[in-house]
Amino acid sequence: MAFSDVYSPPTPPPLTKYDVFISFNGKDTRNGFTSHLHSALCRNQIETFIDYRIEKGGEIWEELVQAIRDSSVYLVIFSEHYASSKWCLRELAEIIELTNMVEKGHHHIIPVFYRIEPTHVRKQTGSYYSVFADYDRNLDYRLVRQWRKALFHAANISGFEYNHHHSR
Repeated sequence: MAFSDVYSPPTPPPLTKYDVFISFNGKDTRNGFTSHLHSALCRNQIETFIDYRIEKGGEIWEELVQAIRDSSVYLVIFSEHYASSKWCLRELAEIIELTNMVEKGHHHIIPVFYRIEPTHVRKQTGSYYSVFADYDRNLDYRLVRQWRKALFHAANISGFEYNHHHSR
């Protein structure tokens, strides 16, 4: 038996369409932090998915899920109102589920805590508390539990804190 019959080289990482997927709440960061971050990534030839790349007339959720699957790095920009967006929470849950399913090293989550303490995200306190109190009253408990777990998981990953305030 030849060595090549026994040895198979490691599987290369899957090819991805996007280097980076940015998950963010537009109300808090679209016209400032996120737009500057996206521009910097593009200037450096980093292929980035951001929500305005969704095809007009397309199925939004299906396109978001496909973009998440087609990305290798997830920049999750936690901000004061991130948790008030069910879209953001659905994206985050999808990202967490994908990174838990695939081989380690192929997908990376990088949390950015934009003017919010990581502990507020992790424990759903501060601005996240009242949003989740409302979710607890009005949504299926399994869905809310999934979102809580996703926030806890992501907020326990080493990331970046941005608390700089500009004076105008």
